[in-house]
Amino acid sequence: MIHFFIKGGFLMYPILLCSLAGLTIIINKFIQYRRLLNEIQRPLDDVLKAKPVVLTPILQGLENGCNEQEISVIGTRQAREVDKGLSWLGLFATITPLLGLTGTVIGMVKAFMVIAESTTVNPSMLAEGIWEALITTAAGLLVALPVHIGQHYLEKQADEIAFILKETTMGLYMRRRDGI
Repeated sequence: MIHFFIKGGFLMYPILLCSLAGLTIIINKFIQYRRLLNEIQRPLDDVLKAKPVVLTPILQGLENGCNEQEISVIGTRQAREVDKGLSWLGLFATITPLLGLTGTVIGMVKAFMVIAESTTVNPSMLAEGIWEALITTAAGLLVALPVHIGQHYLEKQADEIAFILKETTMGLYMRRRDGI
């Protein structure tokens, strides 16, 4: 495996970095979202007893007498907080194939330079440039595909959390308004 990495050239380093960063974000967000869903996907009374951290600003807003619009803004802010980091996955899913394509171009340029410098050409003379071209392309795609899938899965989870937060926020506001 390290042989392929080395043959892929210098662009394999940013591809590897995107892979590690993407995997870290996916694992972190997956754990965070599972925990959050377990905390807030319950009846309102149970949520109030548990007092999840994500609801703290909303509960404080209610205690401070915020109106419906202010509470809604606080809830939206919390939902955006949950979303943080997902845009990086989109970036990694976009740039890794581009890095791979750049490696393809560099590898093909090297192959054509060999052809230009030589009077006779045999396949082994072109192999290094073609190796680099194919390996970086494959690496870029192999990183982008799971990162892109992970991003879409996590975006769906974040949307679900945002919906539950909005529902919970409005439920809490209505309780306070009705004096329950």
